[in-house]
Amino acid sequence: MSQRTNPKSLSRRDLLKSGVAAGAAFVVGANFITHASEAWAMETKALSPDTMATLVQMARDIYPHDRVADQYYAIAVKSHDEAAAGDDAKKQMIEDGIANLDGLTQAAGHPSYLGTGWEDDRVALLKQIEDTPLFQEVRGGLVVGLYNQPEVWPIFGYEGESFSKGGYIARGFDDIAWL
Repeated sequence: MSQRTNPKSLSRRDLLKSGVAAGAAFVVGANFITHASEAWAMETKALSPDTMATLVQMARDIYPHDRVADQYYAIAVKSHDEAAAGDDAKKQMIEDGIANLDGLTQAAGHPSYLGTGWEDDRVALLKQIEDTPLFQEVRGGLVVGLYNQPEVWPIFGYEGESFSKGGYIARGFDDIAWL
């Protein structure tokens, strides 16, 4: 196989091989990240793909839900990439914050935050940075970014707003048979 010099010329075969060989959840390319076993990908605008993959993992570790797929966490953190595209200070804060997190991770004996296999180890690292602007930015953005996605509502048993359907009173508000 020939060695490719342009990362944008990554073939589908090379992409799949790199994801399987690495055994990682995320495959990072020139301007994108994709999940190695789920069928989704995300293009990045301002932040590096490594940074975006780390943000997705951070999001999962901050608000862990086993039944919520990584793609919904990726959608939730995509707003940080879009904001960084128009704000150099925000981009620098996020990139520096991720570099700091990876530095703490390496000091703890792991290759990177993404390379840290155990969730408990990653959570311990997040506790060390919970007062930083990066952590507060990501945590705050997830409250709206993750839970305002109608696709995840059924996972949590939320049926959505009721106004357009006549309100809660007309939709079983008083159907309590157990009382």
